[in-house]
Formats: sequence, structure tokens, C-alpha cells
Amino acid sequence: MRANCWYGKKDVRIENVPDPEILNPRDAIVKVTSTAICGSDLHLYDGFVPAMEKGDILGHEFMGEVVDVGDAVSNLKVGDRIVVPFPIACGSCFFCQQELYSVCENSNPNAWMAEKMWGHSPAGIFGYSHLTGGYAGGQAEYVRVPFADVGHLKVPDGLSDEQVLFLSDILPTGYMAAENCDIKPGSTVAIWGCGPVGQFAIQSAYLLGAERVIAIDRFPERLRMAWEKSKAIALNYEEVDVSDALKDLTGGRGPDACIDAVGMEAHGMGIMGAYDRVKQAMAAQTDRPVALREALMSCRNGGVVSIAGVYGGFLDKVPFGAVMNRSLTIRTGQTHVHRYMQPLLERIRNGEFDPSFVITHRMALDDAPLAYEMFCNKQDDCIKVVLKP
Repeated sequence: MRANCWYGKKDVRIENVPDPEILNPRDAIVKVTSTAICGSDLHLYDGFVPAMEKGDILGHEFMGEVVDVGDAVSNLKVGDRIVVPFPIACGSCFFCQQELYSVCENSNPNAWMAEKMWGHSPAGIFGYSHLTGGYAGGQAEYVRVPFADVGHLKVPDGLSDEQVLFLSDILPTGYMAAENCDIKPGSTVAIWGCGPVGQFAIQSAYLLGAERVIAIDRFPERLRMAWEKSKAIALNYEEVDVSDALKDLTGGRGPDACIDAVGMEAHGMGIMGAYDRVKQAMAAQTDRPVALREALMSCRNGGVVSIAGVYGGFLDKVPFGAVMNRSLTIRTGQTHVHRYMQPLLERIRNGEFDPSFVITHRMALDDAPLAYEMFCNKQDDCIKVVLKP
């Protein structure tokens, strides 16, 4: 089959690789009908996530048709059309029983590697380094889905791929980011990052009762989408001082909640921006926490900072004194996608969400290297790319 494979920093290639096979009775094989490039895939593309190996198949946002099932999978059959969540979960361990699926105890065969990096291991993740299991991803013609009896959502008739594909990751991620904010009627929420996750976080915050959502970015096409499609107040951080603007918009108090939808590769300006880039280049820190710093310093006393952006390792100059002294609450985590898929599917069917609005480019799988370059460099107003095998 054809698959998009990682070979190093800014080097992805379409290769012919062996077809996946059933390895465990709870596996299924899915013929991919739609897959997408996620912003967190760019952390792999840019070389910031450790434990990648040449030839690894990328991609954790995908859906398709079941073409084979293991003997222990009784709730799927050949021909079923399913969306697959990006974290792999067994459904029966301590954490899965608490619906904390992204920290499943049984799905990461390389847990010992993750423990050395993070203390404990999260769940396995499709196409996202050997720290999270080394699983082949979904930017391919076919993919093996472990624990397929718990890790799927059957797609009802009448819904297109583009309406449901993002239930695999970014729609639940944006929703969980907003849910973590403890939003009350009348709340003001500020969101750093107007990529697809940020866009879904904006809409989710309004659905959960926010009165105002303030969206922060520097790319005009993203800010325009945040204003036109998601009805946010848009701030370009290259044109305004974000801290001062947020104080002005909230009577000096600060937003009730702040969402970091950027993560480890935040673009910084001035001295701190240069500091982060130098330290990252010297391998003295792994991430650039510009957005996180601003969110922590801007949130009102007693507010919530929700972190949806991916961080990989060790951060410098994070103002943790602000967290303790101002009674801030931090909520974060890889998204527990399984928990949100069915409720969000119902919102899609009811017309509360149309996730397809974030798609700006549709390309063939064979064009994945070009798509990555375009998405990474923000060319042609690219916000979200869907690939068709």
C-alpha cells in the first residue's frame, strides 16, 4: 500500500509499504477514505518529538471502511464505516473505566520509554513516535486498529466524511479544552491560536455558555475565520499588546478562562521569543511556551487555564508563581476522544456543529509532502488539509 512516511526533519515521503495485518484478536483493518494533517503532526515534521524512526507512517486523524476484523471483535463487521479516535484505549483498565482514555494503561507497548520522559506513560497514539507505541498512522491506504471493539464510532447514513472526520481528534480536543474552562453564563474566554482546534474551542465555548470569546493569532486568514465563522473578538498579537488588550476588554480583571491551543512551537516576539528559539536550538529546552506564559499571566485571579496545545518535554521561564499566588487552576491532557465522539456526533446531526468549515485544502495522499510543506509554512492561506488515498 501507499503511505506517508517520516524520514527526518521536514522530510516526509510517499512510499510503498507492506499492507497491515491482523496481529491480535481485537484488531480491525480499515481502508482509509479520509485522513488529515493535524497541527501536532508538524511537531514531528519540524523534528521536535523524540523517538521517531525513519519509515514511520504518520497520521492520527482518519476514518474509513472496515475490511477485516479479528475473532474477538463482535461489534464490527466488514463494510462498516467508522471514525477512529487518535488515542488507543483498551476500554477495561483503571483509567478507561474512568473515561480517561488517553492515559490507558494497556495500549502503549513502549511505556518504559514514556516513563523515562514523563514519569508515567500515556496511551498509545497512532502515528506519533515510539514514545507512544510506534503505531503506524492513518495517512495511508490501510491501517491496523488495535482494540477496535472499543476504539471506533460507526458513522450513520447520510453524513459525509468531512462532517465526521474531525471527531477523530480536533473537534473533541477543542470541545474538551472549552469544557475544562468551567464556563459559566456570562464568562469571557480568551483563546491563543486560531488553527482548527482553536476554531472548535471558540464554538464550543459559546455552546457551553460563554458570553464573549477572544481569539488571538497573527495570521489574517485565521483571525478572519475566527470572526466570520466562530463570532470571536479577534486580536492580532503583532498589532496589539495582548495583555493590555485583554485587560481593556475585561475591565482590568482578565478573562475568566484562557485556552492555550498553540503548544510547543509558539511564535514569540521580542527578547523572550529570541530566548526560546536560541534555547531550543541549543537543546536546552524542548518547547517554546510563549502562549502558555501569556495565558498564565493574563487569566484573572481564580480563573482556569486550559491547555490543549501539545507540549513534549521541558519548558523554561514558565511563571508558576502566578499559578500558586493567584489561585489559578490548570487543566490539560491528551483528549479523551472516546468520551466525546457520540455526544458531538449528535450535535453535528442537530446542526450545532459543521466541522467542515475549517477545511481549506483537499489533496490526494500522494501529495502529502507538498501538503505538509504548505501547511507548515502557512502558504495559500492553508488552515486544514484533508487527504484522500
